[in-house]
Amino acid sequence: MQRYLVKRLLTTLPLLVGISLLTFFIMQITPGNPMQTMIDPRISTAELARAQERMGLNDPVIVQYFRWLGQIVQGNLGFTIKTGQSVAGMILERLPATLLLTVTAFLLSFIIGVPLGVYSATNKYTKRDYGLTVFSFIGISVPSFFFGIALIYLFAVKLNWFPTSGLATINLQGSSWAIFLDKLKHLVLPALVLALPNLAVIMRFTRSSMIEVLTHDYIRTAKAKGLGGSMVKYKHALRNAIIPVITLFGISIPTLFGGAYITETIFNWPGMGSLGIQAITAREYPIIMGLNLFTSMLVLLGNLTADVLYAVADPKIRLSK
Repeated sequence: MQRYLVKRLLTTLPLLVGISLLTFFIMQITPGNPMQTMIDPRISTAELARAQERMGLNDPVIVQYFRWLGQIVQGNLGFTIKTGQSVAGMILERLPATLLLTVTAFLLSFIIGVPLGVYSATNKYTKRDYGLTVFSFIGISVPSFFFGIALIYLFAVKLNWFPTSGLATINLQGSSWAIFLDKLKHLVLPALVLALPNLAVIMRFTRSSMIEVLTHDYIRTAKAKGLGGSMVKYKHALRNAIIPVITLFGISIPTLFGGAYITETIFNWPGMGSLGIQAITAREYPIIMGLNLFTSMLVLLGNLTADVLYAVADPKIRLSK
């Protein structure tokens, strides 16, 4: 296991370099640059051109990339072009809010999706199974921005059950419990919007995997021995059916962080997603690259964790090679 982990960690380095290189080139070929978002009638075109030259924006793309990579090797994510703020500081400032949202959505998608998938598989071709199938198709098909706006309109505007946006009520005074409940109310809607597509996919994967496992001989043998339905379902069938679902563990991370860009913007959530949208609009290349690097590391870490979980779920799998 230890050899496998070291080997995988070493292979992540060229992957990170490749991802960052591809992202950097794509970003450079898009129309516009940071200076074009700073146009001021009081600043001449010549002065803007000189500023662009000082910042190295006229250098060849490969030169700019290796300049950025050299800073990364030294542990520096760089500084914003317009304000000179530390990119690492800005990401770390937004990280807790994004982790709160994505981890909550991640837990909701698995805690709800797996049991619903098992229930759908053990009641296949019934009205309840068809109803859950329709629900999963809606969750996969409906765009997050539409679902988010619909929830805001229904539960925030019409019913006034939840706030429309933000992480917490500004200048809220009260006990720790009151502050916790306020943050929880702000979290419910964006977490549901972010979790729904992932939840639907997990439910469908669990259902199809569970249906296949329930047809195996060892399940019939367990039933013949007189084991209870719950014992057969959860101890024998689910443990084997969950192995393909573990694949979604690694896939869920980029899905959730990618969805956070839209969800955080809709709900004005002060996380990395909304920071990314602002950076894209302002052509703040250092922020975009910093967020991309950070997210890529999380994705690779998620895939590595999924591989380890394979071995935990199925002892027949060996990771030492």
